[in-house]
Amino acid sequence: MTNTSGLWAGALSLLLIHDETDCIHSALNASRLLELLGELEEIDDETRGLCERASARLGLQRANLPACSH
Repeated sequence: MTNTSGLWAGALSLLLIHDETDCIHSALNASRLLELLGELEEIDDETRGLCERASARLGLQRANLPACSH
């Protein structure tokens, strides 16, 4: 089993930054990390589905966000 705690922590951190600042770069990077996590073999189907939903939601929000200064 792969140690993915750093990826999870990174995704959560980026989600918080995005929520707090509307930073488009944080949304993009969180979406990418969630996609990577969802592709891992050891992830169960329910968690995979959550990763896919969150990544897709960030993708939709990205289209409407102004560029951030970060």
